[in-house]
Amino acid sequence: MDNSASALNSRKVCVPSTKHPPRSHWIALLCAVPLLSIVMRAQNFEPKSHPNQNWTNYVRIGAYGLQSDNADQIVKSAQQDGVFGIEVDNDIPGRYESFNHPEEKLAAIRAVATKAHAAGNKAFVYIAGTECITANGDKTPHTLAKDHPDWLQRKITGEAAIFGGGSAFWIAPGDEDVWVTPYAPEWRKIYMERVKQIASTGIDGIYVDIPYWMTHFDGWEDTWASFDDYTVAAFRKQSGLDAGKDLKLGDFSDPNFRKWVAFRIQTFTDFMQEIDQTAKSVNPAIMTIPEIYPGVEEEAVRVGADVYSLYHVVDAIAHEYEFGTGDHMASSRNPLDWFSYQAGMHSFRAFAEGKATWILNYSWDGDKTVDRSESMLNLAMSEIMAGANFWDAPGHSMAGSNDLQTRRKIFSWIRSHEDTFYSPRTPIAPVGVYFSPLTRNLFAKDFVSSYRGILILLMQKHLEFQIVTPRTLSNFRGTSLVLPDARVLDDTEKSLLRAFAAKGNRLIITGENQTGLPESDAVRHFVKCPGKDYSASLSKDFETISPDQEREFFGALSSQSAIRVTGSPFLATSIARVGGLPHVFFANFAGLKGGSNPVQTAQTGVKVTIAGASKGHGVFLPFMGSEQPIEGVVGDDGTTYTLPTIEKGAVFWYQP
Repeated sequence: MDNSASALNSRKVCVPSTKHPPRSHWIALLCAVPLLSIVMRAQNFEPKSHPNQNWTNYVRIGAYGLQSDNADQIVKSAQQDGVFGIEVDNDIPGRYESFNHPEEKLAAIRAVATKAHAAGNKAFVYIAGTECITANGDKTPHTLAKDHPDWLQRKITGEAAIFGGGSAFWIAPGDEDVWVTPYAPEWRKIYMERVKQIASTGIDGIYVDIPYWMTHFDGWEDTWASFDDYTVAAFRKQSGLDAGKDLKLGDFSDPNFRKWVAFRIQTFTDFMQEIDQTAKSVNPAIMTIPEIYPGVEEEAVRVGADVYSLYHVVDAIAHEYEFGTGDHMASSRNPLDWFSYQAGMHSFRAFAEGKATWILNYSWDGDKTVDRSESMLNLAMSEIMAGANFWDAPGHSMAGSNDLQTRRKIFSWIRSHEDTFYSPRTPIAPVGVYFSPLTRNLFAKDFVSSYRGILILLMQKHLEFQIVTPRTLSNFRGTSLVLPDARVLDDTEKSLLRAFAAKGNRLIITGENQTGLPESDAVRHFVKCPGKDYSASLSKDFETISPDQEREFFGALSSQSAIRVTGSPFLATSIARVGGLPHVFFANFAGLKGGSNPVQTAQTGVKVTIAGASKGHGVFLPFMGSEQPIEGVVGDDGTTYTLPTIEKGAVFWYQP
């Protein structure tokens, strides 16, 4: 087994460029949290059974470095810490030595899977996507680049994607780091054979780290790689075009470049689908989970890993999400960062269509002015209120914790209330917000500004919303649908949108109108996009800007929700039916100041009115607290519940 320093310290979805702060996924056994000396009796952490859900929907993840002799220790530590869903670092295809000779690592994977199952737990194993490192590549005669130079991704100028120590912090001095084209047939054949061998060990999941085109190291950001012979040939076969000559790189008005953009995204969607199908051919129960840092923003187009496309072909996605220009540390975020984060996570939950959304993000990294425990709590609260699974990690590491005692408390509380947060959430009477993948691919900056602004408006106004996509448009049952500057719509989308408006619903178009529908009572068109305007206002002065400034936009909505929420715009609200009952999820970001204050200003006087309801039973669950019954007051417009103080976050639900 490869026990080199690089093998133990290279956990990353990191992008060390001038455009992105470091986002590493490295794990070091030498720095791992010590195991407790007292061995606790194993607990069965298998969640309750839910229709159309599996174990990935209920994970509380901890990560560990897997060696040939520590499977027992890993599983014991996970059980003690309330971890359900054990991630182990044992990268077979991402290390040239084990890519060629995987036997010892396969044995270790089999051992940890067996131990985890005996304890009633689940385990999944990390593998690299298209990156491969050869230890001591400067000294050994055989490295991937030396043996197979034709496998490497390349710039249009021919420069190969090969890097050494110092290119990225996880690449040790002397090591060779390369990025392979997924179109290299011999590499892909061996890679899929390794996937099949891993799946046959009985492990519960394969976790594929950053299956990307190399466009995220310094000097590679604007290359739109890869232009190696295999990739160029595949594009020529599909399009008839020569990628080296027929494209205007970076020019989204060029029809040929647009084809290149679509080709690059489809490449990694197909690659992940093949991994999934290959693994399931020998282990039908295994889960495939790619880890991706881009979210809804332009980075997805650049690296070629689009979570909207990927959710359709995998079982779950782990997001190392930084919402574009936002800060990746919870301790550094201001309220606008938090609201942008919520918009991203709600998007992922919509793309997932019931599949799990894991969030590998970072709470604290040595900030002496901000309490680490409070930062962890804020991160966990924000994620579970959106229905995403919390993965705690210190700094930029995948393993360990900033504060193990805090993590144990969080995991214990989540486990006690997992049905509330992870049971399926279904819409009641939402305002639809349309995510247009084609528009995002070609006009990312304008679209995201509009799309995110509309979502934040609805969150701050405490209106129920549902993110609608081309895959879910035909099933949308709300009466208002917002198209945020959707500049590119295909014929199927246009047909469905026309049918929606023809049923007497309200279509609110902002920015360009590509539907072909004239303005009418059913079609409202805001040439000046309220989403973009609101995004710009929030960026200038979040503290004093109110969603009420977009009064005309709200007046255009025809939604008549049975749930009315009154509260501060610093509360991000989401509304859905869970277990047949209406739920309101609150995330409080009032008073948070990045780098100085991680403690919220408590929110009082929040009211929830259930229209037309007779006096029923209200329940209030504060984050990290216990359920409390609430008595409602019956009025002419329904029953109103005044909620207890909301500190960090809370959930309210109504039982008739």
